[in-house]
Amino acid sequence: MDEDAEDDLGEAWTKEAVSDALAVSEQTLGIGTEVNTHVAVTVELLDHPPGDDSDAFDHVVEASIKVPTGRIAVLGCTDYLPDAARFEVPKGFVRVRASRANLENVRQSGEEGYDAPEAVEQVYLRIWPATYSIPAVIKRWTTAG
Repeated sequence: MDEDAEDDLGEAWTKEAVSDALAVSEQTLGIGTEVNTHVAVTVELLDHPPGDDSDAFDHVVEASIKVPTGRIAVLGCTDYLPDAARFEVPKGFVRVRASRANLENVRQSGEEGYDAPEAVEQVYLRIWPATYSIPAVIKRWTTAG
């Protein structure tokens, strides 16, 4: 999210957004996860769109947000904004690709082995300057069963 955004994603989490694991407002993105506990997040700032590496991930989505401050804050839904990691980006629109991995192996908090490294959901955020374009699901994860 833009570090000064005051967007409320409550209404953005529509049935489609939940299915896509992506809620979007003007200055904020919500990335859905398989678990309601900690996930491992990697942020990569680019000056151009990344290549197609969707084969390496389970679920991949992209969306644009406006970043008027030139600073993005990255945090979980229960994290405290003043403590969020912040990243410098060009002011204006950026594109964010959220690629998620290890979805088949993740476990919920309280399940046996949930805190083992091999049971942690991986979220990779790649961010680059780009004109606005509509959100997209590049690769969809479907759970077994």
